[in-house]
Amino acid sequence: MVGNLEYFKVFYYTAKLGSVTGAANELSLSQPAVSQSLKALEKSLGVTLFQRASRGVRLTGEGQILYSYVEKGYEEIERGVEKVRKMLNLELGEVHIGASDMTLRFYLLPFLEEFHERHPGIKVMVANAPTPETLKLLRAGTIDFGVVSTPFPREGDIRAEPVREIEDVFVAGRRFTSYKNKMLDLQELEKLPLIFLEGSTSTRAYMDAYLAENGVAVQPEFELSTSDMIVQFALRNLGIGCVVRDFATEALESGLLFELRFNKMIPKREFCVVTSRKSPLGAAAGKLVDIMGTDS
Repeated sequence: MVGNLEYFKVFYYTAKLGSVTGAANELSLSQPAVSQSLKALEKSLGVTLFQRASRGVRLTGEGQILYSYVEKGYEEIERGVEKVRKMLNLELGEVHIGASDMTLRFYLLPFLEEFHERHPGIKVMVANAPTPETLKLLRAGTIDFGVVSTPFPREGDIRAEPVREIEDVFVAGRRFTSYKNKMLDLQELEKLPLIFLEGSTSTRAYMDAYLAENGVAVQPEFELSTSDMIVQFALRNLGIGCVVRDFATEALESGLLFELRFNKMIPKREFCVVTSRKSPLGAAAGKLVDIMGTDS
């Protein structure tokens, strides 16, 4: 019904400038090409859109009605194109990230600071969630990428790149000094009051699986929602806390807590940047991943 959309582009510039010559110059077309496009549009609509004026052309009544709609649409298109340009130039846009408290604090935060300094026009939104929830958000397309901790299922739609090692430790305060500097068997954990993270985290899943593999069955006395709180409970001698070392570094270095030693080393884990194989990263998210130095 509307014919070639290029005709409307020619119509828009001719009406806006009031001149076939002006439209030809703006569009880098010849004047005959502009005139032919206008005639083709008039023919397809069955109306006359322009009348000759003393200088250039002016719209007819039908032309004015059409222009009132074409103007809005074309200028919206131009605004859209400009926004896309700004997004590609990292002047505008959004990045959606999934990260837990741990991965945010001990890996991602310095990169977010650097990215914000370089590209203040980009809005960064972080969905704070444990690893299983972050992976769900990634598969649903809610986030651009995530930073998670192993273990997690390595399914085909997820691309994962390790970026940093982490280490799980058991820490205790002065109430448990009899265990300091001793080499312990993992089985001894069954007799101790333990402080663990609650169930729906990769950290808890990893430690439960590791202890089960070694024939150790534990019933934690406290199950808490954050590793920071585990450290606080351990500092108050409420039990022996199981945390990633980073959370307890300050207390360990100050001597307020000590690390239990075992005759079998707990294997280290990793932080990974995860992306979807189904959804390519946008310009802003891709730049942030570049700053992080990953190949995702």
